[in-house]
Amino acid sequence: MTVLDHSARTTWTPRLQRRHEIVTTGGMQGVLDIGTALCACGFPVRDFAVEVRDGVPYSSVTCTVSLTAAECATFADRLGAVPAVVSVEPC
Repeated sequence: MTVLDHSARTTWTPRLQRRHEIVTTGGMQGVLDIGTALCACGFPVRDFAVEVRDGVPYSSVTCTVSLTAAECATFADRLGAVPAVVSVEPC
């Protein structure tokens, strides 16, 4: 899944590939909510792997996201605002 930000950029800023593990509740719907949040934020996503198991209260999303230094500082807070998100940790 690739998400591109179509807004015009006035300056070039280096982007770093950052791998994160996001723990969520709500099964498949919680995972879809994370995907929607990543799309809405406009972060380029390289890898997106999901582990959802029946009968287990938590699901896991592992993704590699391309972030600038400024975005790295706020990434966990932005995704943490999604109600189903339990934690966001760099891998």
